[in-house]
Amino acid sequence: MCHMIADSTDELLAMADRIGVQRKWIQKAGTTREHFDVCLSKRKLAVQFGAKEITVKDLVKRMMARSSAEPKGEGKQ
Repeated sequence: MCHMIADSTDELLAMADRIGVQRKWIQKAGTTREHFDVCLSKRKLAVQFGAKEITVKDLVKRMMARSSAEPKGEGKQ
């Protein structure tokens, strides 16, 4: 299993649709930690469709950058 994130919710949902992951499985929706947990076969499909594999360090950097760009008071659940 792995996490699948994106720069935007629309981009994340588009990839989920493309690789056959149900939207209802989204985790932390509407927050800077929004993601899907996907199995390795879905990860492989996502990469084939243009997803980039990143390290955990890169994941944290992206989430922090997204968090700092978020207007105060939004995205908290």
